Amino acid sequence: MSTLWQDIQYKMLKSHSRLSLLIGINVIVFLGINVPATIEQLLRGFGNSSILNFSYEYLVLPASVSTLARHFWTPFTYMFMHAGFFHILFNMLWLYWMGQIFEEYLGNKRTIGLYIFGGLAGGLLFVAAYNLIPAFTSINAAASATVVGASASVMAIIIATATLLPNYTIQLFLIGPVKLKWLAIFYVLIDFISIAGANASGEIAHLGGALMGFIYIKQLQRGNDWVGGINKMFVPKPKLKVVSTNFSPKKQPGVPQEEEIDRILDKISATGYDSLSKQEKEALDSLSKHK
Repeated sequence: MSTLWQDIQYKMLKSHSRLSLLIGINVIVFLGINVPATIEQLLRGFGNSSILNFSYEYLVLPASVSTLARHFWTPFTYMFMHAGFFHILFNMLWLYWMGQIFEEYLGNKRTIGLYIFGGLAGGLLFVAAYNLIPAFTSINAAASATVVGASASVMAIIIATATLLPNYTIQLFLIGPVKLKWLAIFYVLIDFISIAGANASGEIAHLGGALMGFIYIKQLQRGNDWVGGINKMFVPKPKLKVVSTNFSPKKQPGVPQEEEIDRILDKISATGYDSLSKQEKEALDSLSKHK
């Protein structure tokens, strides 16, 4: 048991894998709520869990602006909660599959930032839609509507990856090879059409996350790295300053410069990864190793 716990600690905290950390947090939150809730229901009766009631009262994101003002932390907590086993299973599988491709080309320091940005964007669009769109305001749907899950955050990473590498091909079970751009378009269309269905809140949040993923990559290709700026806030500053009177800046050997990377990302977005030359692919690979 101790070895298993040590393996989990290593994967989450010491392996520098942002995907393992995000998946680990989601799984721990899910088990931390549902295992005690199941035990409670076995003792008190099914459907009678104060643990579940508390978590859905204080951790999910409400559409009501007045409730949101009192529970101001929920735009962050909702993106680490899930409504059931299959909900978290498919979210974490997509996060792992697409996150690996994302980190392969952009390094692992942007993953957590985009996950959070996608979740916040999904939550914002959900609250705005329920308080502004007539179909919802006419029946006061915001009074009771909530949203929960990492889907908006995962959608941000899926769409960001597809925007960066539109012609990247993956193998889907029973379907075969599919380019990421078609997968992204399919999911966005399904989410939009499904707004008129039973899970309108979740579909709207998905679209918010997707929009954030698309905008983030487009801004990154223009040299505006929103997530990179946040990462710098958490990098400790050196305690000692070294002053040299005979210093001349030099490029780090083997590491592509920012202008070159921006040009390569633009080329990938326009014509796909396969259009890169051998030197450009090596430059992009060098970047991912230094992120």
